[in-house]
Amino acid sequence: MTIDKSLKVKAGVMRSRNVLTRAERLEKLKASDRWSEGDSVLGMPKVRVQKMALKKKKKVKEEEETTEEQAEE
Repeated sequence: MTIDKSLKVKAGVMRSRNVLTRAERLEKLKASDRWSEGDSVLGMPKVRVQKMALKKKKKVKEEEETTEEQAEE
């Protein structure tokens, strides 16, 4: 059996995955008090995966401001 593409970790590329491992699902369920020790791992409730958006635009603006400040000096 092969590993799903979304589960492979590539060096330098970290993006949100839409597939969680069982251990990750259990951690999220424990954090939200939807699963406790002794419950069956079969038929676990679904866990929503929130995608994280990276905001690169602000960083670009900050770099532009610093270069403008250096140019003024």
